[in-house]
Amino acid sequence: MGGAPEHPWPPSELDRDLLGLLRVVAEAIADVLSEGVSWSPAPGHPGQHVGDVVADDIAVQLLGGAGLALLSEESGERPPPGVPSAPEAGRFPPGLLAVVDPVDGSTNAAHGLPFYATSLAILDATGVRVGLVQNLASGLRYEAVRGHGARRAGAPLAPVGPVPPAAAVVACNGWPAHPLGVAQLRMLGSAALELCAVADGTLDGYVDASAAGLAPWDYLAALLVCREVGVLVAEREGAELEVVDAAARRRPVAAVSSVLLDALRTNVAGA
Repeated sequence: MGGAPEHPWPPSELDRDLLGLLRVVAEAIADVLSEGVSWSPAPGHPGQHVGDVVADDIAVQLLGGAGLALLSEESGERPPPGVPSAPEAGRFPPGLLAVVDPVDGSTNAAHGLPFYATSLAILDATGVRVGLVQNLASGLRYEAVRGHGARRAGAPLAPVGPVPPAAAVVACNGWPAHPLGVAQLRMLGSAALELCAVADGTLDGYVDASAAGLAPWDYLAALLVCREVGVLVAEREGAELEVVDAAARRRPVAAVSSVLLDALRTNVAGA
């Protein structure tokens, strides 16, 4: 007798279509950027690189064309188009929102550091339904479907064992004002990839020690990847993380165990 059948991946036709669309977006962005797009400042787009604008144009065209409302770091909020143009559009119910960071870690990209990603999350009325984070330099892809686990490079991610704070290697955004009580810190420049690295056990934790915090597009897709593999994620001050307000800023903390999570939250606050 065989064991219980595995859940299909993704678990439903809608999830298959949504993830398929996100893969198309990520690959299209990766293909264009690999052709040598400039990372100089974008004329008429203060604070943005040319690569950011090019990647955003691709995401808006493909996701908007599929009939989805969008919230993008580069172009803000966009309602769903009145007449969707993509073949997938008829399969998607109303009320879905794509939250997009076309290039998370664009400063790394501008400096030739191969640690930057497209971060794509689709939310329904319950929260983040599907998420995808793809390293645009290496092609490494993380995917998650709410309630059905997460994958790295197509293989299921398993829960990571606990690591004591004194042995932990933790990624950090911003400069902590207090010692975090861990073995080593890393500042890698892409919150989406750093959180996914906690999900696959490459890192043991992540903490946003900045005053400004992160926007929803920085972490929502990776938040789902972490949660689906059992990594604990909380906001430093206890605020809700699943928000879609473009002005909202949150400071997530992630860890492979409750002991490490509590230590990071306590120590970053200096309590």
